[in-house]
Amino acid sequence: MEAQKKITIVLIVVFLGVLYLFNMAYFSIKPDVFPVYRQSGMPAGTVFAKTAATLIEQELYGPGGWLPNDLFFTPGWFLDNKPHFQLGVLEAVRYNVRVLRDSLSRQRTTDAIDSDCEQAFTTLSNDPFSWIFPSAESRYAKGIEHLETYARRLRSGTAAFYPRSDNLIQLLEQYVSLLGGVNTRLLNASRTMVPMADNATGKAQKIPTFEKTPWHRIDDNFYYAQGVGYALYHLMQAVRCDFAPVLQDKNATVIVEEILASLAESYFEPLLVTNGGKDGILANHSNNIRVFLDDARQKLNSLITILAQG
Repeated sequence: MEAQKKITIVLIVVFLGVLYLFNMAYFSIKPDVFPVYRQSGMPAGTVFAKTAATLIEQELYGPGGWLPNDLFFTPGWFLDNKPHFQLGVLEAVRYNVRVLRDSLSRQRTTDAIDSDCEQAFTTLSNDPFSWIFPSAESRYAKGIEHLETYARRLRSGTAAFYPRSDNLIQLLEQYVSLLGGVNTRLLNASRTMVPMADNATGKAQKIPTFEKTPWHRIDDNFYYAQGVGYALYHLMQAVRCDFAPVLQDKNATVIVEEILASLAESYFEPLLVTNGGKDGILANHSNNIRVFLDDARQKLNSLITILAQG
């Protein structure tokens, strides 16, 4: 009888362990690429708002839900790749919604701020690691609601969206800034100032030096960057839809396709993220994804130049 109890306990522990590992594997599934298109008669700005809402929605309600704020010893707490991917998606959407609030939904800077755009920005700015009072999930769900309400108001004519070239330049400049920060992280180095004596004067001066990122953070940076690239891939498709007249007028449709191609290349899944050197047998996945994202950043700068020309 005693032996049966021990066997039962062992079987229960094994079952729970397998279930736990299964949940970890399931929670790690990243979202698929989803179609972004503009239906006939849909007013400008609708695709832009709906795409931002969808990006957050699938992170809240996809496998495992929102993971960065999972509690200790839950399956999501032991993961770091998918949570950092989600943080990258969130950051890109935040940049997007800020420009929507400040510029795209207003004709002039003196105009009143659209209430739904303001609330979307505010709720999406909440701490992604908060799990209560309020939880990140509850605030981001509100952000989705406000973006969808704004899209409905565009269709009913009670909200505005101004797809002008100057507004698009402001948006693209934010994308360039975001990708610049991402690429710096992917360089696998952090800049610090170290005091050293100047040979000419003998006085101490601070010069920059670089320290390698700890090995356990290499994949964190990789998946954060991939989340940013994934979100920007969809957001740039929304730009292609809602700013189509501007892009056609500036003969900029080809470079937009090139930007999308570079961003699409950043969405790959290595079996294990490695950081091999030039002479090593292991791949340097941080450098591989950085090449694609930096190419997109440079083409975005070129697009800005094209749009700024008369």
